[in-house]
Amino acid sequence: MAKVAAKTSTKVPKKTSSSASTKVSSSDKIEKACEEALEKLRNLGIEKQLQNDLEWCLGSYKADKNPVGLYLMAERALAIFQEEKNKKTKGVTAKMVTDLEKAIQGRETEA
Repeated sequence: MAKVAAKTSTKVPKKTSSSASTKVSSSDKIEKACEEALEKLRNLGIEKQLQNDLEWCLGSYKADKNPVGLYLMAERALAIFQEEKNKKTKGVTAKMVTDLEKAIQGRETEA
């Protein structure tokens, strides 16, 4: 006859609050907002210099984690997107502009 393994109780770790683990820093928000702004500028085919500057600042941020340049580029992109929104350019939404504004405001709460 084969032996039957005795049941052992295994402890399952308690789940932690999901809000604590999904907290996004303001630096992460500005990085994401700048990536989205860069993508939108590319899709619209406008502001080539700003595209280049955004791309450079994103690379720099990934190297040194200093978001100062991202905030400056986000402010420039915000002005462009507000103009495009007023012109009713297809693809520039109020939500996109608001998200960019919120990401920029993160700098003020960080300081």
